[in-house]
Amino acid sequence: MKIVSYNVNGIRAALNKGFAEWLTATDPDIIGLQEVKALENQIDKSIFEDMGYHIYWNPAVKKGYSGTAILSKIKPKHIEHGLSIPVYDDEGRIIRADFEDFSFMSAYFPSGTTGDIRQDFKYKFLDDIYGYTQDLKKKIPNLIISGDYNICHKPIDIHNPVSNKNSSGFLPEERAWMDKFTENGFHDSFRQHNDSPHQYTWWSYRAGARAKNLGWRIDYHMVTDPIKDKVMQALILPEAMHSDHCPIMIELQK
Repeated sequence: MKIVSYNVNGIRAALNKGFAEWLTATDPDIIGLQEVKALENQIDKSIFEDMGYHIYWNPAVKKGYSGTAILSKIKPKHIEHGLSIPVYDDEGRIIRADFEDFSFMSAYFPSGTTGDIRQDFKYKFLDDIYGYTQDLKKKIPNLIISGDYNICHKPIDIHNPVSNKNSSGFLPEERAWMDKFTENGFHDSFRQHNDSPHQYTWWSYRAGARAKNLGWRIDYHMVTDPIKDKVMQALILPEAMHSDHCPIMIELQK
């Protein structure tokens, strides 16, 4: 079973750049999207329905902003929109699909790059999502939380850790949260299978950063203990060029 996560930075823009053709060729069973930046009625759903996907959408209240979605060839038994915390749910940051054997969450964590107010919002989100996921994995032990975490965990995950030590996304408090998260029941599936440097999932549009591979690894498939050993491989797919992010994929043993 192939599961993909992809911050598309605008689903309509991504479709104009060949996202549908890429999705057909890659053919994941499930794909979680972040930053869809569109309402469900603003896209041609038949594009995905013709590929065999069920479509589940959680847009932000603010038009053209944030939002998450899940496309799945396996029909879920339940869809959960948000965290039941309005300040996050209004931004469409979380959508979860519950299947018979596991649950999959597409998550778009806040960025703090625009200043102190949003950085504080991010810290509050991190506190709340930590508590929520700790409780959730007690009810749903087989849990995959995938998406754009907007945090580089370790120096290996960022092209220049020294110059970025004071940058949102690599701050000590954010990295400490990732330590806590990965020490309390969640595993970074990519690092289970790949300990190489220079593996990134996001690049600035400035200064030719992507061509030079000056990136950050901020997108993750985090998996709980019972799923960890079912991950046969975990890949970053940098050849997909529909966004400033690239997709990440895990293959699960059925």
